[in-house]
Amino acid sequence: MSQQQFCFCTLALGKVYRALAGLLAKDLELYAPNTALIIFTDNPQEFSKYSQVLAFQHQQQGVKCYHDKRFAVAKALSLFNSCIFIDSDMRILAPISEDIEWLLEPGISARACMDMPKKFAKASTTTNKKFHREIEVIKKAAQFLNLDPECQNVTFVHEYLFSVTKSTGKEIEFLETWEILAKYFELNGIYEGEGNAIGLAAYKAGLPVRWSEMTGISFFNNKTELIKIQKGQSNMDEMSTYFEEHERITHPKRSILEKIIFKLSKAIMHLYRAIKYRIVNTYSLEKSGEKVS
Repeated sequence: MSQQQFCFCTLALGKVYRALAGLLAKDLELYAPNTALIIFTDNPQEFSKYSQVLAFQHQQQGVKCYHDKRFAVAKALSLFNSCIFIDSDMRILAPISEDIEWLLEPGISARACMDMPKKFAKASTTTNKKFHREIEVIKKAAQFLNLDPECQNVTFVHEYLFSVTKSTGKEIEFLETWEILAKYFELNGIYEGEGNAIGLAAYKAGLPVRWSEMTGISFFNNKTELIKIQKGQSNMDEMSTYFEEHERITHPKRSILEKIIFKLSKAIMHLYRAIKYRIVNTYSLEKSGEKVS
């Protein structure tokens, strides 16, 4: 597979994630200089200095931005046969080959995924009301799509690193169904866990989902790296620079007043978006046959 056939893509909204995406762009400039990086962002001009970055203007569409990842994937698949979605706060650690064999197979390859029934089984081991509510909405969403509410053959996709390769138009139905589910989940108060929507949409579209080690991509993700360190599979001393850069950007030093203002403005904006989203989208979803709780 040549460099013209696949790209990376990501979402970078807000100052923090634009800064993180800048580090990712530098990594790809070094380790995959012939491979495009598509970025959907609220300030494309910030990425003009990176020759392989294709930056597109995007304003947040959801109450939270997690489901907005679908726009970056859709644009990437309109330009390339395959795309690799990577969270903007991740890093690339080593050269990437221009010929990646596991991208040749149509469908979704995920660095981490789980059979949905296994996720459901976790509900019996926790009293977390938020998690139980999420499971309830997943099952209702499956019914909304006329699927088995127990999701026997559905795969939850951990969305921080996954690829999509075209499959005779099934990828289009996948993206269209993800859009419907984005509205469904957010209108029912589930703003995160877009991997639920990815799994359901893929199954509805007949797009295969499989786990992949993603051989050839050496990456840093602060959460998974901590787990690897605990298991003795990584070394904190060697990765400390990446942790420090991530912490510096994601948790900038603020005064107490600045922290209060930041949290208050974030809460107000969330409330505003939730109200606006419900007004704009409730009618269209209910028209398709589903009442929103």
